[in-house]
Amino acid sequence: MDSTQLAGAEKKDAQDIEVQLDDTGTFKDELSIFSSLNRIERYLDRKIGLEAEPVERKLPEQRRATSWSQQLNIIFLWASANITLSPFSSGFLGWEFGLSLKESLLCCIFGTLIGSCAPAYCATFGAATGLRQMSVSRYSFGWYPSKLISLVNVVQQIGWSAVGVITGGLALEAVADGHLSVAVGIIIISVVVLVIGMLGLRVILLYERYAWMVLFVVFMIIFGETAQYVDNKTPTRLKGSAFSGAILSFLSVAYGYSASWSPVASDYYVLFPANISRVKVFLLSLVGLTVPTCISMCAGAVTASALNTNPAWKETYESAGVGMYLRDILYPIGFAKFLLVLLVLSSVGLNLMNTYSGTLSVQQISPILGKIPRFLWSVVFFGVIIALGLAGRRQLSAYLENFLDVIGYWSTSYVLIIFMEHVFVRKANFANYNLTDWNNPKNLPHGIAAIITFLVGVVCWVMGMSETWYVGPLARLFDGMGGDVANEFTLVFTCVAYLPLRFLELRIFGK
Repeated sequence: MDSTQLAGAEKKDAQDIEVQLDDTGTFKDELSIFSSLNRIERYLDRKIGLEAEPVERKLPEQRRATSWSQQLNIIFLWASANITLSPFSSGFLGWEFGLSLKESLLCCIFGTLIGSCAPAYCATFGAATGLRQMSVSRYSFGWYPSKLISLVNVVQQIGWSAVGVITGGLALEAVADGHLSVAVGIIIISVVVLVIGMLGLRVILLYERYAWMVLFVVFMIIFGETAQYVDNKTPTRLKGSAFSGAILSFLSVAYGYSASWSPVASDYYVLFPANISRVKVFLLSLVGLTVPTCISMCAGAVTASALNTNPAWKETYESAGVGMYLRDILYPIGFAKFLLVLLVLSSVGLNLMNTYSGTLSVQQISPILGKIPRFLWSVVFFGVIIALGLAGRRQLSAYLENFLDVIGYWSTSYVLIIFMEHVFVRKANFANYNLTDWNNPKNLPHGIAAIITFLVGVVCWVMGMSETWYVGPLARLFDGMGGDVANEFTLVFTCVAYLPLRFLELRIFGK
């Protein structure tokens, strides 16, 4: 490039970030604050590859055909996000509920399998519609109620990101033998996620395509090195309804972890061709969600069982957390620290997807919020995640138990409404969706049936939940710590209530 071309390029870049002011120091009408921010976003997109695309429907002609090997990336995407420290830490909850290793493993496997069916189903809407998951919600929840769903999803993604940075921070603390605080580790991981996440979906997909390989090897080493300490003989001391309640509560945790991907699932499929087999998408997604999560969560359950055989390890876990415990149980110490550094990468992979989808959701709460560039929302998320991570860093087990249960409750309501709308109202045919009107409030449903079912479902959650801070009346029917039946109660109510209300809405309003 000669000096004339270089000067012209620099002038254009300057124009892209120039903010025009009138004599009073306010923005001129023709260039609002939002257009100025979007100019900055486009400038950064050219310079560093920042994704500057708005939330919009990807048309079939904007997508390319994919080979079978490229479609396998569906598995790798979910594998990198789920073979992480977060489900590993969740696996410890079976031991904390008083279950034996066998019972904990069964809950991990079956809870994960059932929960994974929900996001795998939602994933099939991405390529078929070209819409992000919160945009798909508009066809059942309508224009205004879907904004509430987007807000709930934002809270969920921020909460999950907080879990990710806490577990990663605990690992970094262990690597530094306690000389690096968890708080500093939380900030380091948050900065890495912020930088990578700003680059958009293509960079995230590239990262997730390969990260799982390293993490899979790490977890196999964890299985191998902890095998000699596993306690598979000590039976549970729980009896009767206390035992049933513990099983139900841990199943709810395992289910909630996997089901919580449902409100973001289709976000990562909008670039696939519209004619890709939905059965194939479902099965590949199910494998990618179930197998890695089971590996991570079962590794946690297996490692937790060793706490029965060594009082010193139990003291370390209860006083310093899962990071220090892993450092002590793995060997030699230098290799253990190396593995913990690699496990920090797992927190990055989890948070990349959470923050990306969270920023997409916040842009769909209102048109004004949608005009604010995604990279600025990433910065806002960065601050909130750090604050939550610092607040919850010493109560990870309670945080996981309460948070995973609650997000499982609302995911149950959400997926069932999406499922029944598609199968029974729209006859499982995407030709009945009128996809060109996805952003037109006048031609979308009012969402009355969906929002009534969803909000009354909240009452079902409260009645059936069993948390450290509250045990509902149905959960209190079980002895001990209670039994979490909120998901089951929510499922029954949603199945019974939604369709009659939806057909009544159709009869009155015609849409």
